[in-house]
Amino acid sequence: MLTAFVVWALYGSSWFRVAEVRTSGVEVLSREEVEAAAATPLGAPLVSVDTDAMERRLRQKLPRIDTVDVVRSWPDGIGLEVTERKPVLLVEKGGKFVEVDAEGVRFATVDKAPKGVPLLELEPEPSASLRRFGEDRLVREAVRVAGDLPEAVASDAQAVRVLSYDAISLRLTRDRVVTWGSGEDGAVKARVLTALMKASPKAEHFDVSAPTAPAVSGS
Repeated sequence: MLTAFVVWALYGSSWFRVAEVRTSGVEVLSREEVEAAAATPLGAPLVSVDTDAMERRLRQKLPRIDTVDVVRSWPDGIGLEVTERKPVLLVEKGGKFVEVDAEGVRFATVDKAPKGVPLLELEPEPSASLRRFGEDRLVREAVRVAGDLPEAVASDAQAVRVLSYDAISLRLTRDRVVTWGSGEDGAVKARVLTALMKASPKAEHFDVSAPTAPAVSGS
């Protein structure tokens, strides 16, 4: 009898049916568009809601979503816990800007460039490097470099320019340029660059492509 009552309460009664949806974690997305994409079955028994399917639907319809947890909130709610992708680079295209996240995923196109996010200038030279690594790998290397920048440099970065796997450079404010080389040894290059900028604050060109033999020029 008890088992039958529990089954009836969960599936047949009006006690545990979905009546509300609560969304958290949104920054650029609105709660309304997230909840519309989720298509929560209001009025359905809470226990029968396919939360995995809702998560897949949200990620498919809203690429800006990085992760989402759909959770039951007893007795009658569904919670949508969203984490949005954040742009680390921008690709200018047709007067708009394509946002690229820390995984190299191009996830959204916006009319206005978000403040503080550098442009990705992808200008690969026809070479064995391009044939070997491909454009997607070069984008990931640019993202890797952007993620390794010291905070003070990152705030001044206007563009990350990629010619090949081992020819990546940065354009900073005040017409400064950093030759970074490949994305390897990023933490070491970041420390060396910080030291160079401190020692030569008026320099215009910093080369850390070989961090054991860095160079500066211009003043």
